[in-house]
Amino acid sequence: MKFSWKKVRKVISNIITTVLFINLIIMAILVISSKASGGEPQVLGYQLKTVLSGSMEPTFLTGSIIAVKPLDKAERENLQKGDVITFMEGEDKLITHRIMDVTKSGEHVMYETKGDNNNAADMNPVLSDNVTALYTGFTIPYIGYFIDFAQSKEGSAILLIGPGVLLLGYAAFSIMQALRELDPKSKDKDTKEKTA
Repeated sequence: MKFSWKKVRKVISNIITTVLFINLIIMAILVISSKASGGEPQVLGYQLKTVLSGSMEPTFLTGSIIAVKPLDKAERENLQKGDVITFMEGEDKLITHRIMDVTKSGEHVMYETKGDNNNAADMNPVLSDNVTALYTGFTIPYIGYFIDFAQSKEGSAILLIGPGVLLLGYAAFSIMQALRELDPKSKDKDTKEKTA
């Protein structure tokens, strides 16, 4: 079987085009979903959160992204000891910690929480109404830095425009290569016609 550089180049070209196109689609989905949901990217009904501190190490590392499942009222009141939850602390601060104990007081359910890497439990118990989501066990290390960048105005522009420009540039390069390959063939054909 004869080894052909043309076939290898064509396969590599197809792989690069596919990777750039998939990258463009993924970036578009991430940026659009984060803008549509008010800053939290969502995939298949799960929210992607960036881990900003090391309080839950080694369960997940700083800079990771984690997938959390938003909870309704009934689900928020039926969480168990050991569940890792995301909850509101203050008006705009979200924390993801593990439930250490569950307390029921009349209609209210409260959770004592603690970061796996912290020495002591959190100072204030978490009211079930303040729980927003449950950690699903899915995490990707270090991608959170990238997601944070994608949510900024500059990041959104770069990540949407960048892959598109690369894809167009690579398409132009591929067309130029194809035209160069056609050019010698047409010159050879003209030469043969003149000598005949």
